[in-house]
Amino acid sequence: MTHTMRPIRETIPLDEALALILEHAAPVTRTERIPLAQAAGRVIASATTASMDVPPFDRAAMDGYAVRAEDTFGAGRYEPRVLRCVDKLYTGQAPARPVGARECIEIATGAPMPDGADAVVMVEETERVAGTDDVRLFTPVYPRQNVGRRAADIATGQPVLQPGDVLNPSRIGAMAAIGALELDVYARPRIAILSTGNEIVEPGTPLGPGQIYDINKFTLSSIITAHGGEPVVLPTALDSLDALSHAIDAALAEDVLVFSGGSSVGERDLILDVLVRRGEVLFHGVAVKPGKPTVFGRVAGKPVLGMPGYPTSCLSNGYMLLVPMLRRMARLPEHRPEIARVPLARRIVSTTGRHQFFTVRIADGIATPAFKASGDITSMSRADGYVEIPAHVDIVEAGEVVDVKLF
Repeated sequence: MTHTMRPIRETIPLDEALALILEHAAPVTRTERIPLAQAAGRVIASATTASMDVPPFDRAAMDGYAVRAEDTFGAGRYEPRVLRCVDKLYTGQAPARPVGARECIEIATGAPMPDGADAVVMVEETERVAGTDDVRLFTPVYPRQNVGRRAADIATGQPVLQPGDVLNPSRIGAMAAIGALELDVYARPRIAILSTGNEIVEPGTPLGPGQIYDINKFTLSSIITAHGGEPVVLPTALDSLDALSHAIDAALAEDVLVFSGGSSVGERDLILDVLVRRGEVLFHGVAVKPGKPTVFGRVAGKPVLGMPGYPTSCLSNGYMLLVPMLRRMARLPEHRPEIARVPLARRIVSTTGRHQFFTVRIADGIATPAFKASGDITSMSRADGYVEIPAHVDIVEAGEVVDVKLF
């Protein structure tokens, strides 16, 4: 079979491409039960309700003395109230006895309040009388002062988390507080990664003539892992319709297939042929630089994203197209990269009509262009972030303050 060169005639704007991708990025409905210790960053799938009070008892909120508040009324620096200390309570201990009139119990922060006591005088406002059990109190306390109430944090029956909540450290803490060992979370979307091309070789293998190591498999896996997905790396596919078709069959078990390579205009770029034969093409060509030769379609209802083979083009599209898609599927909030607002060291001339992704290094508070060529991954590895230049802008002057989205 012969294949003719097919130029990309119709590119679509980046926002239209992204809208199409998001339209087909259905949030994952599968759930799984995982240990709390592995839940950081995951998305809760079922509502959780407290089956206990937190804290489960009244507790001291300060180191000091548990007292009956009425015994402290009128205490002052020059007229201290004197109480007799009858016990000492540490955290994790049950009180052995109650506090009676004009008595107190030495207590550590977090220890359960003994019966009879309704307040704590902080140790800094007291003085132990040498050689006796007497304690001088230099300040009055009111009832409940310096006491953490039972159920002040969470009460039995109270909702703790709702489906869709992302498990950040404080939410994981709330689950630990109610004794949850395992949680139901949404499964991570599984993203099949398929590198294509006769020249692509696995790192660790000696390079033959005209061969290069696979970069995209690793950069895409890193992006997928960082944004809530699970990369499933498939064996590299050779440039033939049969090989690509078999690779698609293997990938259909996953949620999405991401190709890299094979969506440009060369004679041997076959992904379009395979998509047309096996499914549908939703767009071919995006008005971005780098990253124009990008194809998106569906096979058997599964989204297929064909990325450029050039490493920087593939990675920049990873940030602009794959990250929003992944986060939608993983039910994570929209990604908001940290932004540095800094002046540009020298003018950038952009390609009118194409949204440009322009890598920069930040030094001494100034952004210096770092981009070399779309095949050169080091231009991104030495960059701190990127500037997006909209399609309608052709020149950004030196000294102009730009938003650098940090990697």
